[in-house]
Amino acid sequence: MQYIPHAMTPSPLSDWIDSLQSNGRYSFTREEALAATGNTEIAVAASLRRLRKAGRIVSPRRGFHVIVPLEYRATGAPPAEWFIDDLMRHLGKPYYVGLLSAAALYGAAHHAPQVFQVVTDVPTRPLTVGRIRVVFVQGRAAHSPTEAMNTATGTMRVSTPEATALDLVRHASACGGLQNVAGVLRELAERLDGERLADAARGVERTVAQRLGWLLDHLGAQDRAEPLARALVAGPLFPTALRPDLPDRGLGTDPRWGVIANATIEEDE
Repeated sequence: MQYIPHAMTPSPLSDWIDSLQSNGRYSFTREEALAATGNTEIAVAASLRRLRKAGRIVSPRRGFHVIVPLEYRATGAPPAEWFIDDLMRHLGKPYYVGLLSAAALYGAAHHAPQVFQVVTDVPTRPLTVGRIRVVFVQGRAAHSPTEAMNTATGTMRVSTPEATALDLVRHASACGGLQNVAGVLRELAERLDGERLADAARGVERTVAQRLGWLLDHLGAQDRAEPLARALVAGPLFPTALRPDLPDRGLGTDPRWGVIANATIEEDE
């Protein structure tokens, strides 16, 4: 629930921002500031400029502002988890935190993600909030399985472990390549439920499910992949390259997954 103190007379914007922060809220819109303070548009705009210059707020998108508490002044912004849900609601776009960022939330970081990855349904330019870089990947944001995850300021949508695994394979190039994806999957595998994985795979290309199944087998998680293999057998299993960007001629096809292993996945050190 949004907390916006009622203003009978114009009040300083900085006081209102302090009241928001004291109630655990760290973002607001221009319209909310106008309504809450009772100030004119010119006065609010001038106050916002002063607060940005002082490092009290940062504005990743026009009309949307993030409060920067004292302990995060050095980084220029609080964690993305604190404002991503409000930001996407402000933009009017379905979303979920996905790929490497979601995997890290499930304890499968492998290497710490360098950016905060968000999946949405239309092309969206990346944004920088202080030292935080938020990158948007186009996908089926309104249909992929997600769960609400608690944050310090509320909740945010995060892809389920099973949907995360499929997304990692589908968007391998955005995740440091297939070798890095394999390293993350090795850690994520223990969080996967085989039946839920088979259900989630119905929403992606069969070739993605085939490659994920092959990788899980290769990583020793055959039990997690078994329901997926049974689901794939129900339809056509066309040969697909493990890495579609590389040649696959003259190589054999894995009979269980229909995958042509045209790349080597090295064991983690």
